[in-house]
Amino acid sequence: MAMIFSATISAQTPVLSIEGGQVQGVKTDDHPDVIVYRGIPYAAPPIGENRWKEPQPVVSWKGVKVCDTFGHPSYQASHLPGGYATEWGYGKEAPYSEDCLYLNVWTKASGKADKKLPVALWIHGGGYREGWGTEPEFDGQEWGNKDVVLVSINYRLGVFGFLCHPELSAESPHGVSGNYGILDQIEALKWIKKNIVQFGGDPNNVTIFGQSAGGGSVRTLCESPLARGLFHKAVIMSANGINPQGSRPAGPFAPMTLKDAEAATKKMMDWAGLTDLKKMRQASTETIHALSSIYAGATGERAYLPLMPIVEGYVSKESFDDATRDGSLADVPYMIGYTLNDMGDMSAGIVEFCKVRESKGGKAWAYEFARPLPDDGSHPEVTQRLKGAFHSSDLWFVFKSLKHCWRPWTKGDWDLSEKMLTAWTNFAKYSDPNGAKGGNWKPCTDKNPQFMLFKLNDKDVEASATGAPIKPEGGFPRFGF
Repeated sequence: MAMIFSATISAQTPVLSIEGGQVQGVKTDDHPDVIVYRGIPYAAPPIGENRWKEPQPVVSWKGVKVCDTFGHPSYQASHLPGGYATEWGYGKEAPYSEDCLYLNVWTKASGKADKKLPVALWIHGGGYREGWGTEPEFDGQEWGNKDVVLVSINYRLGVFGFLCHPELSAESPHGVSGNYGILDQIEALKWIKKNIVQFGGDPNNVTIFGQSAGGGSVRTLCESPLARGLFHKAVIMSANGINPQGSRPAGPFAPMTLKDAEAATKKMMDWAGLTDLKKMRQASTETIHALSSIYAGATGERAYLPLMPIVEGYVSKESFDDATRDGSLADVPYMIGYTLNDMGDMSAGIVEFCKVRESKGGKAWAYEFARPLPDDGSHPEVTQRLKGAFHSSDLWFVFKSLKHCWRPWTKGDWDLSEKMLTAWTNFAKYSDPNGAKGGNWKPCTDKNPQFMLFKLNDKDVEASATGAPIKPEGGFPRFGF
């Protein structure tokens, strides 16, 4: 793998020796004592013969890699203006590529192995088909400034991250295919286990957190036996809870059998003349990415490929719902929540999850984000989808990354963001969002099915132009922080 190195090495940040070689970070803009390492490879590029294989060992490099540039996002469709592209400012990222297995680290304790700061792994959302770990709302320097070592990753998406095929299953020593994107996330956790001490982090105090499909990924990791012991607490954001017993699994994660997924893929690949793995791996990135659309246009048939986590018996043994109920879910503290105008009312499923965790002797804290984001009308392309406390709107606050956004924030927004950042980092440090001494955010239980409500006070709301909420709050008790 080709590497480009800086001609000069700054003496102001330490050089670390990690798996693969030496790395040096750069100082962040707002907190110079926080160092960021951008674009560290955590596995070999999943290209060529490595396409649709488990992550392979990282390719070593010579010299010191100056980590001042983020790595490639996974290959995906281009983001057009409007919608989430307007909200997050897509367009400044590195080119999309199958060569995407890179991570980033923000830390105050670079080179201080004795510090043992808590570690948090951020898993981005995007429907398992788009997004990357370094979108502007995921700026990690405020987490680093809170004495948490933050790691964000890119992982394989869409057809490159979740494709199932009978020949891929036959090739695998485990007899299955799919879930490569989840295997990437597990590989990142293994990288943390082996390397994070060099960054001042504690490999025995790791939190995983993610939103939307990232929250769905957290669900899968909490169920997967392959991830067991690699993390110690979990935050599930806007990815639902569980349905009442006997109901269909909650959330947008429709079940499909491995056999059916393999058959759907084989039919499409055979139609395209990609009749064996050699041809499939030799096909161009663009061809593989566009093939399902081409197939649908030519045949009139939709190739339903489950390009998301699937229960295939190796990475995933059973559904999140079933694992929660039978007690095989990772026995760690949980935070779980959603936004007021999210993709449906998730409150009942979240309360059900918390009740079942309580019955198993575990704790889960529930929350609702209810700040309708301010809108000054400067972006008329913003649609109803981005009004109110919409799906993903809480990300600006959890990372306290408001400075990267066009919206007319008030002082109340900055104060609310500080509260949320503190709660999330407290959870990473102490397994309690209140902090070491506890506080008024109580776990959600059968007798007290309560949510922490994150919103502005009335005075702040009056001083702000806001988008209109789409729906009222649900029927469970809410308490302000």
